[in-house]
Amino acid sequence: MDFTGQTALITGTSGMGLAAGLLLARKGAAVHLAGIDAKANAAAETVTQGLPVTVHQVNVADDAQVAGWVAKVMEAAPGIDILVNAAGIQTYGDLDSTTIADFDKVMNVNMRACFLTAHFAWPHMKTRGKGAIIHISSVQGHTNQYGVLGYATTKGAVHAMTRAMAVDCAKFGIRVNSISPGSIRTPLLEYGAAQLTKPGESMEDMIATFGKAHPVGRVGTVEEVAEMVAYLCSDAAAFVTGSDFRIDGGLTAYIGV
Repeated sequence: MDFTGQTALITGTSGMGLAAGLLLARKGAAVHLAGIDAKANAAAETVTQGLPVTVHQVNVADDAQVAGWVAKVMEAAPGIDILVNAAGIQTYGDLDSTTIADFDKVMNVNMRACFLTAHFAWPHMKTRGKGAIIHISSVQGHTNQYGVLGYATTKGAVHAMTRAMAVDCAKFGIRVNSISPGSIRTPLLEYGAAQLTKPGESMEDMIATFGKAHPVGRVGTVEEVAEMVAYLCSDAAAFVTGSDFRIDGGLTAYIGV
C-alpha cells in the first residue's frame, strides 16, 4: 500500500490514532494528528520525528477548533484523502449512576466529533474524487458489558452514522467504514482496567483477564488495528463501504457458557 501524495487527518494522538498515523506516514501520507492532551501531543511529536506528521492541539468536540484544524491543514494541502476518527473517552455507569454531564461529554467526544471532522473535511475530500473515512467504534456498539450505558450508546450511534455517511458519500467516490476493536492495549484500556481492578489485583492482572475473555487468549495491539485502517484506506478496499469490521480476537463470536 502506497499513500504517497495523500493527506490524512487523524483524531487521537495516542493509542490507535497514533499507530494509524505512524503507519500511514511510513507509507507516504502527509499525516495531521489532532489531540486535546498536551502531554500526549508532545509524546506523539517525539515518536513521529522524521516522518511527515504534524501534531495539532485540538478539542475535537469543539466546532470552531475542528474547523480551524481543517483550515490550517488546507493552507498547505491540495485536498484531504483520508479521515480517521480515533479519539475517544470511556465512561462507566448504568441508568442510575450515569450523570447527564457524563452522558453529554461521551456523546460529544465519541460520536459528535465524528460528525464534526467529517463535516468540515468533506468539502476538501469530494474535490479529490475518491477517499476514505474511518470511524473507530467498538465491539460495545454490538454487545455490552455491564455499566457502560453512555459509552455503548456512542459506539452504536457511530455504526449508524457510518452507514448513513457511506450511502451519501458513495456518489462522490468517498468510502466510509468503521472498525470495532475488542480489547486493545491503549491508554484508554489501561484506564478502564485501573477502574475495574479489585483489591489485591494490579492493572496488569485486569488486562490479562480481559485477554482471557477473547478466544485468541490476549488483548490486541494498536499496530494490528492500524493495519486494518491502512487496508480500508487503500485501493485494495475500493469496493468496501458502509461496513463495520470487528478486530476482536473472536470476542463477539464467543458465548461464554
